[in-house]
Amino acid sequence: MALRVGQYALVLAVAATINFALPHLAPGDPITYLYGGTEQGLTPAQIDELGAQYGLDRPLIEQYGAFWSGLVQGDLGISVEHRQPVVDVLAEHLPWTLALVGVSTGLSVLLGTLLGAWAAWRWGTRRDTAAVLSVLAADAMPGFWIAMVLIAVFAVQLGWFPSYGATSIDASGAAWLTEVAQRMALPAATLVIASLGGFFLLSRAAMVTVLDEPFVRRARAAGLRDRRVALRHALPNALLPVYTNLTLALGAVLSGAVVVETVFAYPGLGRLIFDAVTVRDYPLLQGAFLVVTVGIVLANLVADLTYPLLDPRVRRARPALEPA
Repeated sequence: MALRVGQYALVLAVAATINFALPHLAPGDPITYLYGGTEQGLTPAQIDELGAQYGLDRPLIEQYGAFWSGLVQGDLGISVEHRQPVVDVLAEHLPWTLALVGVSTGLSVLLGTLLGAWAAWRWGTRRDTAAVLSVLAADAMPGFWIAMVLIAVFAVQLGWFPSYGATSIDASGAAWLTEVAQRMALPAATLVIASLGGFFLLSRAAMVTVLDEPFVRRARAAGLRDRRVALRHALPNALLPVYTNLTLALGAVLSGAVVVETVFAYPGLGRLIFDAVTVRDYPLLQGAFLVVTVGIVLANLVADLTYPLLDPRVRRARPALEPA
């Protein structure tokens, strides 16, 4: 276990270095994008002063050392755009993304798994074929296009849901919760539709394999109802690949959240990353990328450590003894 944790720690260290380097590789710099440089009347001395204020005048290797020094102390620097600590900016926006990604991922897993199991139970029939074609068609649609369609139908034509933001300023109490749920509905639905296909196909394939196992055939031969055979015997054994794929899907959902939050003007981490990219806010980009990376790596670590608890075959597995 210690070796495995060490491996993930090394992955985090490499990822943090890449997160530091990526913003610096993009053309331009924060001072030019935010203040306009000499084109907006700034003198070279003023540009140098602003660069020194945010540590951009130092050599890149010194900035890298300062990045790690601050990271060890929990200090991610000062956002050039927001002019406040990056930790505070992330703490303000991160809960919205956690709520959105949590709800959409949970619904994707639930709906994709149940629909995949339903299709596998009817494997080879017209219903199975129709389900597969429908899910593949939805999976091929770009996230921004799904978002625009949902806005056009449910926000513009029907007027059921708001199309932007997370809440209004004057909402409070139960009204606030209701409004948060209404404004989250369309972004969450977009992410669910965009990520449903992977869980459906994996659940369907695992279920088809499990249905051919001897214990399922024995349950059917014993006269058990089809629903009980599917839910009590087949489905639990088909969930293991879905659980493994869940952590891998988090990266795709988080990347999709950048587009979805931008379309819906949702004040989460994805929208924050988009805005930071447009102004080359190095400290904020580094901090946001680091939070996403840590979340994905920790999710994989948890899955790696808990999978043996769910699969007895892994717990019982022992390395072969070397011959004497």
